[in-house]
Amino acid sequence: MLEQSADIHVELAKIQKDIQSHLGLDSNSMVFNYSQIDGKIKLDLITINPRHNQSFLFHTVTTYEKIDALKEMLEYVKNYREKESPYTIQWAAKSDKELHTSYFRAKDVYEALDKLYYSRDMQTITVFSVVLNPLT
Repeated sequence: MLEQSADIHVELAKIQKDIQSHLGLDSNSMVFNYSQIDGKIKLDLITINPRHNQSFLFHTVTTYEKIDALKEMLEYVKNYREKESPYTIQWAAKSDKELHTSYFRAKDVYEALDKLYYSRDMQTITVFSVVLNPLT
């Protein structure tokens, strides 16, 4: 039983490493945030931009098992460029006033903004522009 438990942790770590590799990010730039909602596992993949030290939602999946959530996230990471539109958002934190540019993939402008505002008070950021980029 303990050996099987150790195997699942090895598998979880391997899939997380695969996701990291596909995105080309180091482990300090990604957070796998798990929570439980209505008996399901919710996985939020969060990226951290080292330039301005802000975190943003990359994608969310909800399943019944942690391993399934990671597998679903890996599939998303492998295919998201073909399925979602590219957005550029220019914004500034109210506390520093420096203009930042962030890039998101989302199904629509609302989802792109949700990814920007993830886990923060909307009053702390001023958005100056949201642009749907040409598909490349």
